[in-house]
Amino acid sequence: MSFSFRLILCLLVLGGVFSRDASAGEKPNVLFIICDDLNDYVETLGGHPQAATPNIRRLMESGVSFTQAHCNIPICNPSRASFTTGIYPHTSQQFGFEDWDKNEILNNSRTMMAHFSANGYHSLGTGKVMHNRDRNEWDEYGHPSDYGPFAYDGGKDNLPHPDVNAPFRDDFGAIDGSFGPLRVLQPEEGLTWRTGGWNKQRELRYASDDNRDLTGDELNAQWAVAKLKEYAEKPDSKPFFMGVGFVRPHTPLIVPQKYFDRFPLEEIELPEIKEGDADDTFKHTVTSAEDDRSGDRGTKIYDSLIASFDGDRELALKKFVQAYLASVASVDDLIGDILDVVDQSSLKENTIIVFTSDHGWGMGEKDYLYKNSLWQESTRIPLAIRAPGVSKTGAVSDTPVSLVDLYPTLIDLCGLPSNTKKNEKGRPLDGFSLKPLLADPAAGKWDGPAAALTALYKWARYYNPAFQNYSLRTKDWRYIRYENEKEELYYTADDPHEWTNLALDEEYVDRLASFREQLLEWIPESIPESETSDEAWKGAYFGKHPQADTNGDGTLTWPELQAHKKGMEDGTIKKPDPGERLQTSGVFSKTETGILFTDSSGENKYFVINALAGKVAPHLDQPAKIVARIKAAKTGKTKLMVHLISIKTPK
Repeated sequence: MSFSFRLILCLLVLGGVFSRDASAGEKPNVLFIICDDLNDYVETLGGHPQAATPNIRRLMESGVSFTQAHCNIPICNPSRASFTTGIYPHTSQQFGFEDWDKNEILNNSRTMMAHFSANGYHSLGTGKVMHNRDRNEWDEYGHPSDYGPFAYDGGKDNLPHPDVNAPFRDDFGAIDGSFGPLRVLQPEEGLTWRTGGWNKQRELRYASDDNRDLTGDELNAQWAVAKLKEYAEKPDSKPFFMGVGFVRPHTPLIVPQKYFDRFPLEEIELPEIKEGDADDTFKHTVTSAEDDRSGDRGTKIYDSLIASFDGDRELALKKFVQAYLASVASVDDLIGDILDVVDQSSLKENTIIVFTSDHGWGMGEKDYLYKNSLWQESTRIPLAIRAPGVSKTGAVSDTPVSLVDLYPTLIDLCGLPSNTKKNEKGRPLDGFSLKPLLADPAAGKWDGPAAALTALYKWARYYNPAFQNYSLRTKDWRYIRYENEKEELYYTADDPHEWTNLALDEEYVDRLASFREQLLEWIPESIPESETSDEAWKGAYFGKHPQADTNGDGTLTWPELQAHKKGMEDGTIKKPDPGERLQTSGVFSKTETGILFTDSSGENKYFVINALAGKVAPHLDQPAKIVARIKAAKTGKTKLMVHLISIKTPK
């Protein structure tokens, strides 16, 4: 070998070493794609045999697909607040639709986009990534969430699709009561299409599928494609964290006609639904009044839809499933546009792609058509991650994981600091990195728990995490525990549809106890509401003066409180009967119907109104001395405890 040849070879080797070192120092880009209300009706997950999602399948087959990925709470606002901050609902106490940035823990913990921005990334987002109030979390922001198209007659409110029958259209309105193809509206209908964010809406012109304005989801895809092309042309620019949030298949299920044409109504297959499957379930006992299943929203939607087709259950569900499959297919096309830009450019080798949904959606199983249940249809989500140089190609993991694991995963893959707290009022990440499962999905070894934890949203003025509803999903089991201590247990290895509640079988007492212990160790003990907080004071006022809620929406606002207080003071509002004073000893206990106080004689019982639950919680099952106000219920001889003046339990 000549000296000159050896010299050239040495330089090439050194150049390769330097090149690899430089490349190793580069941060990968992150592309985070999320749909709304998307269950397992996508190819490869087996949720529906007619699902047509070739682009989602393409992404899944180019990375790792998780077949048992679950949300941490199956409704939009708290789910998105949870995974973008990496904090469980029971940690933050964000179980409902309160503004996430007014939650002390979440507001003092960085969102994933803010954390990437603080660590050298350019963060840019468009559409529905968080439920709302996230515009300022991004360095660059595209389009706001757009739930349209809506039918519109020029009045104050949007309307359901004109083809939707009553009572469904009247019961659930322009969002949940609306589905059908985007079509030409006839002059005699007196309607136009409109779309846009909540603060600003615009007319959506539609002459045909090929001659119309773009929908909100299409605008978001177009924006993302343009931004990705810019980055592809500038490979040396700052790394990016891009979030793209699609609203479909969230209701209203209105997409162009061509997507409905892909799924002819007469060919639609319905999900497997067991008759009477809801009979051994207990969700309705915590979400409906007086153990009435018909009061649960998912059941209401199901019953109303069927009533709208004169009781023809098969036709009703076929129409809805058709609209859902069409909506999913419309998003799949948009995801394909985005993937094409990445895969046909230099971005492919250095861009992590995450695709998922905020929660699932039930399609009539257990006579339930909605999200916000602790069953498989609501909790299971699609999840695919492609991490160049890390993830296996076309691999599948059946390890139970959840959305709270995404934030620590991306931090791990990108080599960012793990401390995401803004200050000591924040909380560390609750989840665990999925990186080991990306590298070796078959082994199923990682630092995370053996079960995915999901909580349930139920409106409350104050969310005490010890008194909420939860599910644990392991590889072979699902365990559900409701706030009233009713339980469900399913052996999913043999019963994937969760048809048989084994909690009612004495043979499974020990296993039930094991899951119960595991769950109760996981969630925190009671966190009573601070009696000194403004909200607590407002809540106490609401408990004494429920009529102050003038619009009857179940929430007392400060203006309503001030107006009621002023009316009480000037005599324009009659002061209510404060009730009979009660001073006695006894015990508070939690029953299936709520909290009950039984005096020491055992002869007198008083039902405690819900507004006092937080104050009573720390004193359950202990002898207590109380001074309270009681009233007779409107019906029957029942006495209600409506106000607690004082309560003392022995130390």
